[in-house]
Amino acid sequence: MAKKTKGNLDTKVTAYVDSGAFIAFCDKSDTWHSLFAGRFAAATALITTSLVIAETHGWFLRRFDSYRALQFMGFIESLNILEIREVGADDLHHGTLLLRKFSDQKLTLTDAVGLYLLKENKSFANWSTDRHMSLTGRRLEIDK
Repeated sequence: MAKKTKGNLDTKVTAYVDSGAFIAFCDKSDTWHSLFAGRFAAATALITTSLVIAETHGWFLRRFDSYRALQFMGFIESLNILEIREVGADDLHHGTLLLRKFSDQKLTLTDAVGLYLLKENKSFANWSTDRHMSLTGRRLEIDK
């Protein structure tokens, strides 16, 4: 079962996983499915946020149906290498600062919090298909 954290990150984490990577892995018709299928198969320790989980669940619910959304949640529950960071007030504050900094972009709070985590943890790979996730200079996995 995925691990939940409130603040301290596991030092073994190798990648931050954004919604696009989860979608690409779970949706075989996605352009990036093969890349992320390989990445997930080889991963040993991943991190995401509760905001990303909610955003991805909502994507599957809107794009497909409640069955596919629940399949995604089952995948999350079974992914024992995934650490889910519960987003707190400090994360929201730093995310809001990034929203202000990049106010000319259509950046979501979910992405802004992810950018903050990537900024604070430079060793994490950036598993995203969203170009917004490179606004702070972090290279996307799809660009490697």
